[in-house]
Amino acid sequence: MKRVVVTGMAGITSLGNDWPSISAHFAAGRSGIRRMDEWDRFEELNTRLAGPIDDFKVPAAWTRKQLRSMGRVSRLAVAAAENALRDAGLLGDPMIRDGRMGVACGSSTGSTDEIKAFGNMLLNSVADGLNANSYVRMMPHTTAANISIFFGLTGRLIPTSSACTSGSQGIGYAYEAIKFGRLPMMLAGGAEELCPTEAMVFDALYATSLKNDTPHLSPRPYDSGRDGLVIGEGAGMLVLEELEHALARGAHIHAEIVGFGSNADGQHTTRPEQVTMRRAMELALEDAGLGPEAIGYVNGHGTATEQGDIAETLATSSLFGPHMPISSQKSYLGHTLGACGALESWFCIEMMNSDRYAPTLNLDHIDPLCGELDYLRGEMRQMSNRHVMNNNFAFGGVNTSLIFRRWP
Repeated sequence: MKRVVVTGMAGITSLGNDWPSISAHFAAGRSGIRRMDEWDRFEELNTRLAGPIDDFKVPAAWTRKQLRSMGRVSRLAVAAAENALRDAGLLGDPMIRDGRMGVACGSSTGSTDEIKAFGNMLLNSVADGLNANSYVRMMPHTTAANISIFFGLTGRLIPTSSACTSGSQGIGYAYEAIKFGRLPMMLAGGAEELCPTEAMVFDALYATSLKNDTPHLSPRPYDSGRDGLVIGEGAGMLVLEELEHALARGAHIHAEIVGFGSNADGQHTTRPEQVTMRRAMELALEDAGLGPEAIGYVNGHGTATEQGDIAETLATSSLFGPHMPISSQKSYLGHTLGACGALESWFCIEMMNSDRYAPTLNLDHIDPLCGELDYLRGEMRQMSNRHVMNNNFAFGGVNTSLIFRRWP
């Protein structure tokens, strides 16, 4: 078995594109949620809240040829991947193009402008807006494919289009590919572009927040006053590398990935299951060869939906006990769907390395139905931990758990 380390990290969020900026917002209790006045035209959509990236610009060096196959979700993913490669000291290095590097990445869906154009064809029998690249921009594996093509990666391509676990499965499957010696380097993560259709998915389930006039007060993970989730957008990418390969080239190591667990509820498409959530965490611990007492912090999925919050925290509490620290960064960014597993893994590693952990924003009154845990509230928490866990759970009953070890 090979050891797997993280040598590059990057993300694009509504709170900024670098850790100092994002961490400053966490410390100040500022969120990226705003009222979406542009959604007022959708009369049957109840929520008006989201966490958009309002300042994203395509890098000037990108060519028209490179851009034509990329919708917004792929542009976010490729931009994050470029920054992660730069952080790893691998951007432009020929070794990433000789088959030694692959990509594992996903999103909930492809770019929806193209889906709209195909829908227009079916409804109105016209092909306005469709061209040779339309499918490539909307296909489920558009992020992974575009990253591979943009950087000339010829190793494994693993699409992980699994809704809210797209990013964490991308990291987990990339970790396993390296661990079992298939190749020494992987780009891994996920992305999501903001679309009102995604808000409508949860609106139809009565699961979106309706605090439309007070966007700074929502979402409220684990809080008894929560009224639903808020959709966000973003992208997160990690460079994973086999340890000896990283050491041989003198790479800076951010952390080691030591455990990954993934399973399925096998019960219901949208109702979370406490038993299998816990089992996913146990699988990660078993993979890492660790007991529950080794974990110092759990980064919760924390969507601010009643069923999700309760099932997740009961599962976590039953495994780790009442003293386990937990928080959710979705309270700042909203639910970034395919990106959340990658972004939250990045945050986990940065918080572990700085000994400062972000609290859950807007958590004023812990829901008594949630599991008994040490919920981080108020100010940043000073802690020193050797291992942290990041958990994500998705529609379709997909559960993931990742464990990161501090690099000495």
